[in-house]
Amino acid sequence: MITWNLLHARISCAHATLLLFLHFFLLVKAIVPENPEYSSCDMGYLNSVLSSSSQVHAAEDSPVSGGGLSQNGKFSYGYASSPGKRSSMEDFYETRIDGVDGEIVGLFGVFDGHGGARAAEYVKQNLFSNLIRHPKFISDTKSAIADAYNHTDTEFLKSENNQNRDAGSTASTAILVGDRLLVANVGDSRAVICRGGNAIAVSRDHKPDQTDERQRIEDAGGFVMWAGTWRVGGVLAVSRAFGDRLLKQYVVADPEIQEEKVDSSLEFLILASDGLWDVVSNEEAVAMTKPIEDAEEAAKRLMQEAYQRGSSDNITCVVVRFLMNQGASSRSNSG
Repeated sequence: MITWNLLHARISCAHATLLLFLHFFLLVKAIVPENPEYSSCDMGYLNSVLSSSSQVHAAEDSPVSGGGLSQNGKFSYGYASSPGKRSSMEDFYETRIDGVDGEIVGLFGVFDGHGGARAAEYVKQNLFSNLIRHPKFISDTKSAIADAYNHTDTEFLKSENNQNRDAGSTASTAILVGDRLLVANVGDSRAVICRGGNAIAVSRDHKPDQTDERQRIEDAGGFVMWAGTWRVGGVLAVSRAFGDRLLKQYVVADPEIQEEKVDSSLEFLILASDGLWDVVSNEEAVAMTKPIEDAEEAAKRLMQEAYQRGSSDNITCVVVRFLMNQGASSRSNSG
């Protein structure tokens, strides 16, 4: 026969177990949102017990696209973006033409969020504004880009102090200033150019298993482990990003920057989230884009191809065409 004291002890134990379970659930939901960048822990049972209302639903139910032409006629651009097969939309993009100190400047970016859309949306809204306000934007563009990335990251983290979730975002950006193309990135949203007919990656995907990235993380006191793929702290599949407050000591927003000369051999640039690059190679993307002169149509073609190939992520593509080459190409063909 169960005594009252024994029954009371069992009830207390069950209550403590339930509280521990709830604490674990909330912790995991906070740092492992439903996103491929995060560890693919099996959340099915937990979600059947407690439902989460924090999922960000797609802002658009169908793909969006658009494009434009620079005032000086030197480049055109197009973009296409879709939630793809996912119910939430965490990709953002920016295509902007501005005037700075008498220069026509093109600013293009793809921002792939994880842990919610807040970080990607914040970076879209603030990064380029912070950049063009930098006093050395024209005179020392590389240092201005690095400063703008880190300043934007710092300001976003300040804005997240009262948030329960820990959002982050990749960034792949391209800045056109005169005859210079400067590409900067954190994370795995990639930039690829076509120069002389060849596909050339002008950014590096930041992954935790890369020798230098792993060393940097471990030197900062972190660790990299396998959890379906290599992850920082067993959680995050990219080693650099905006946000990610809980991992900020290891997951930095320091961009790698590459400069290219805009000349007659430079045909076009592709910026895209990993929703494209997971299923389409650099060479395939360039081959698909080459015959399509309209930049918006080229971006749509890439997006549609990624979807048809079974991409499971949001898909966002930006294409920038350098128009000085169209004249050179037509002259060579007529000759």
